[in-house]
Amino acid sequence: MKFYIETFGCQQNHADSQRIASGFLARGFTPVQHYKRANYVVINTCMVREKAENKVYGLVHNLGLLKKEKQKSDTFFKIIVTGCMVGLAFRDKSGKYLERLKSIMPEVDEFMPIEEVGFDTMPVRSVEGTALIPISNGCNNFCTFCVVPFTRGREISRPFQEVITECETLKQKDYNTVLLLGQNVNSYGADLILGMQNVQKIRDLDTTYFNKNVPKAEFSFTDNQGKIQKLKPIFVKHLGRYRLPTLFPHLLEKVAQMGFTKVDFMSSNPWDFSDELIDVIAQNKNITRSIHLPVQSGDDAMLKKMNRWYTVSEYLSLIEKLKKRVKNVSISTDIIVGFCGETKNQFEHTYDLCKKVGFSKAYISIYSPRPFTAATKVMSDDVPHREKKERWERLERLINAKHYKD
Repeated sequence: MKFYIETFGCQQNHADSQRIASGFLARGFTPVQHYKRANYVVINTCMVREKAENKVYGLVHNLGLLKKEKQKSDTFFKIIVTGCMVGLAFRDKSGKYLERLKSIMPEVDEFMPIEEVGFDTMPVRSVEGTALIPISNGCNNFCTFCVVPFTRGREISRPFQEVITECETLKQKDYNTVLLLGQNVNSYGADLILGMQNVQKIRDLDTTYFNKNVPKAEFSFTDNQGKIQKLKPIFVKHLGRYRLPTLFPHLLEKVAQMGFTKVDFMSSNPWDFSDELIDVIAQNKNITRSIHLPVQSGDDAMLKKMNRWYTVSEYLSLIEKLKKRVKNVSISTDIIVGFCGETKNQFEHTYDLCKKVGFSKAYISIYSPRPFTAATKVMSDDVPHREKKERWERLERLINAKHYKD
């Protein structure tokens, strides 16, 4: 039996596909470079943008035609869809979204939740490349435009020592570069410290938001020698009060001290980027100097509408800290143009912010409504597509033109 995996979307999806491949290999299957040669085709889907979703539908249609040809010669051929589309479908308690997928893609034999693929086996990786290491899955932030909390669920952190052990194993196998992955790596460990059932409650309610005094909290784990190690959780100060505790600076430092040539991480939310994290980056030269810090908009009213927990001033202040304390740092970002109700003047605020920061690169997206999000439910997608495209082109020329020249 032969298998082929097609992956759409982010590095987290690619890390998931590496674990899927490992499961096939453990069963004695052989990987192939094209789906026409496979018996099993797995499509790992993305839903962050409508364009990525449409690519999946097109691929499945082509696979359906191939499936009919295979059936004529009695060749076993199975189409499996997993990833974000399936995550959304299985979290929709009404069952309507799963029925929609089945009606759009009747060729699919199985819709498999990615959670069925665990961390029991080592992912399939190339020693020459970067080792992708998921440290958490899901997101608790519920930005109004973002479908990730619905596709991947609430944020769950992998056990601290489990991540450390995986990194140690990679170092022993001569890997030089590792990339720590999460929808928001900066909040890694909050659920390990507080209990998963308490995290979202604290995140949402002002009455349980920590006051101006640093709360007392501790975290302990058992290392590979059976000894209990204790870490002091780091609370990030935001809007004058302390938000969720995090273990990410501790984790990043321990991984950096293992001797890797390069340690990278993504993605980060601006409101969880602590001073302690900046210090860890500054003090360990093998930690990346390319920081990805999504801003999404340069207008305060838009940021509030997006449920982004910072102002333009706070974002710029964080950028200033990074540039001051981390030598040779470069900042990349994500930006959405044409979000619900965005005026020309509000877009100009984004344009001005980009000129001030001098981003090394930007992933600029034209807003498209995503199912189940607050923006789709209660806001109007009222910026004409032509206007969205013009704004996208202006930012592309400002930030990314040099990449095209190269």
